[in-house]
Amino acid sequence: MGLIVLTYLLFVTLPILAVFLKIEPSQVSAQLRNAGIIEAIKLSLITSASATLIAFVLAVPSAYFMVTRNFPGKTILDTLMDLPIVLPPAVAGVALLYTFAPKGLLGPFFNKPGFIIPGSTIAVVIAETFVASPFLFRSAKIGFENMDRDVINSAKMLSGSRLKVFLTITFPLSIRAIISGTMMTWARAMGEFGATLMFAGNIAGITQTMPLAIYMFLYSDPLAGIMLSIILIIISFSILIIVKLLDQKKFGAKK
Repeated sequence: MGLIVLTYLLFVTLPILAVFLKIEPSQVSAQLRNAGIIEAIKLSLITSASATLIAFVLAVPSAYFMVTRNFPGKTILDTLMDLPIVLPPAVAGVALLYTFAPKGLLGPFFNKPGFIIPGSTIAVVIAETFVASPFLFRSAKIGFENMDRDVINSAKMLSGSRLKVFLTITFPLSIRAIISGTMMTWARAMGEFGATLMFAGNIAGITQTMPLAIYMFLYSDPLAGIMLSIILIIISFSILIIVKLLDQKKFGAKK
């Protein structure tokens, strides 16, 4: 068992360690002043934050609805909302392209005022929201499903207002799960590559987020690509640590 665990640990950590070993500490400062890196980081922060906010507005109420309602076809609807998690990124990009392209399903509605979505920063936000929002949806669902139903029912009897009960009781009781899902959504949006490349393209300063910049830099400026990879690894590791700590507190509180 120990050999299996060690093998798996090395399998996961050695590739990550290899990235850190490809750059000298003396080179880090210079790379952090690279205009291309700074531009990619800024765009990634703006688009991922926007995508996370949109996902929060859409996914949390949807999760609450799915948990508290029963209706025909609920399983199918629930599966559709989870589907972007398992869709290949290229398929997600193609689906978005045929939806929002000028001759796509919704493209003509945006094309009339002369607004073309593919190739724009908005396209990046849409792609990130599409692939990342199910993480928040699933996490919020778990939070709502694990609530003490007796507390909720008692609050409904005393208040009579569903909205008031949701804001004062339901949401606070599920806050750790929602925060965890929000952070995972942000991390997924930050690391989105395939759907963004297919739908938004790779235009510096407009659609070139950190993963797309890494792809370009590895051919033109490998050190810059390595630096961005390290930054994304650190961000991802930090988010996972926070999520695990939140989960420990959640289960500790239940005990």
